[in-house]
Amino acid sequence: MDNVALGVGTLKKSINGHFAGQEPWRIVTVTATSVLASVWLWNFVFQQESIYNRVKKFVFRMGKKIPLVREKIDEEMVKATAAFEKDVTDRWGSLPFVGELRQRGMTPDDVMKELESNLELGHYDWKNGFVSGAVYYHSEELIDLLTKVYGMASYTNPLHSDVFPGVNKMEAEVVSIANRLFHGSSTACGTMTTGGSESIIMACKAYRDYAMDVRGVTTPEMILPRTAHPAFDKAAEYFNIFVRHIDVDPLTTCVLVKQVKKAINSQTIMIVGSVPNYPYGTMDDIEALAALGRKYDIPVHADCCLGGFLTAFMEKAGYSMPPFDFSVPGVTSISADTHKYGFAPKGSSVVLYSHPKYRHYQYTVTTDWPGGVYGSPTVNGSRAGGIIAACWATLMYFGMDGYVDATRKIIETAQFIEKRLQKIKGIFIFGKPVTSVIAIGSDDFHVYHLSEHLNKRGWNLNPLQFPPGIHLCVTHMHTREGVKEKFVSDVEEIADFLLKNPQEDLKGKMAIYGTSAAIADRSIVGEVTKRFIDSMYYSPMDTNTSHTDTKAANGIKTIAGNGHINNS
Repeated sequence: MDNVALGVGTLKKSINGHFAGQEPWRIVTVTATSVLASVWLWNFVFQQESIYNRVKKFVFRMGKKIPLVREKIDEEMVKATAAFEKDVTDRWGSLPFVGELRQRGMTPDDVMKELESNLELGHYDWKNGFVSGAVYYHSEELIDLLTKVYGMASYTNPLHSDVFPGVNKMEAEVVSIANRLFHGSSTACGTMTTGGSESIIMACKAYRDYAMDVRGVTTPEMILPRTAHPAFDKAAEYFNIFVRHIDVDPLTTCVLVKQVKKAINSQTIMIVGSVPNYPYGTMDDIEALAALGRKYDIPVHADCCLGGFLTAFMEKAGYSMPPFDFSVPGVTSISADTHKYGFAPKGSSVVLYSHPKYRHYQYTVTTDWPGGVYGSPTVNGSRAGGIIAACWATLMYFGMDGYVDATRKIIETAQFIEKRLQKIKGIFIFGKPVTSVIAIGSDDFHVYHLSEHLNKRGWNLNPLQFPPGIHLCVTHMHTREGVKEKFVSDVEEIADFLLKNPQEDLKGKMAIYGTSAAIADRSIVGEVTKRFIDSMYYSPMDTNTSHTDTKAANGIKTIAGNGHINNS
């Protein structure tokens, strides 16, 4: 104690001596400036985002303000926008664009004719298995059933549970069925959502609010593999959650669990693992991640959006599957898409929790609204009862036997393709696929050239980056006779051709992918992507003209409000 007192006394004398003879205003100014500078320095050094990333973004941001650089970027953006819009209108063909509400309504027959014309656009033969993912099952019998089901329930809304109790019952049954498929206990619960992204977003919202309320977290963070679905990043933007992306093993493409452990801190609200991940179809070590969750009392989310309704049936279909669901202690939530391998219509998914204490934080409740007490389980208030009924009907239609049979066919097809591709010279398979996604790379030629040539033969595959790759998501469509053999044969022929004939520069969409991967400033890639999304809503209407004098861009016919077709 004497030493402490002596030290304090010495410090006191030093400070008093330093400020001896100084005017009070100067002492106050120096003190305030020192405090503010210290706070600024602390915040700068100890921000969640690394100094390297912040400095890099600052340099890129300043660089884009240089007039010549800005001019060049703007010029390229204009070119990209024009190219995207032309691509869209080319796909529309000669069909007119209806940009305004017609004065007179159409007959049901005319509506159906125009609908059929729109749905016939596009040249990929998805009905015969030439498309990766996208359409997971197709049968006229099921479509007829779902058409009737949706028609009967098309105007129902589970928001009004007293008016449509049957829709609420069907949703509860879908959630209950899913929980039992994923080995949930008596406390397992959940909700339906409109898709995998909403399921993921809801889980992130629940864990953020839970951590802030129960643990007092103020700057929430979540830990996820770099291969995790971008919906987690979307949720992070929505809810101001900092994301710690963890690298994956370059050989297995599975998340590095040791790096996950290092990233855990007092602000961590959740840990994520994929079953499987979208890029490579490989599965993270859910048992190891769940063990970390138990040790540090952190919720663990198993994202089964892509493969959930395969993984749930694989053992019954005769295939082994590492533990991943509620049977693993520490797994507290699961997202799974009924509209993928559950074969339900688009717009349905489930998010499941091991305990209601988490689901309660998913809800949004407003108690002081003049319109009454308002509560909503998901993002939407009103929800489509027709989609809920159609999802329920699909589960009833297939039953356990139907799903097991479909799973057996899909996994058998995927494993056939994987084994055959492994033998093809010039390409390799990323990691070890656990379900239906097979990712292809090459050390001998640019794999995007393989994608280009497959595209010319009618195939539509998904491009990957960092490193370049392409993948095939095997669905029930690929189990049809001759599809898997043709795919393997085409890959083999093209790979052999590429090995013997070095290719020139990439073209079209693959050129965009190849170029974007090489751009260090990812904000530019982001801006180009936004322009691409804009093109999906492109309207070739000249809004400055009258209803009777509507013009069009790119030579597309447009229909104005009077119902007449204008040509330009």
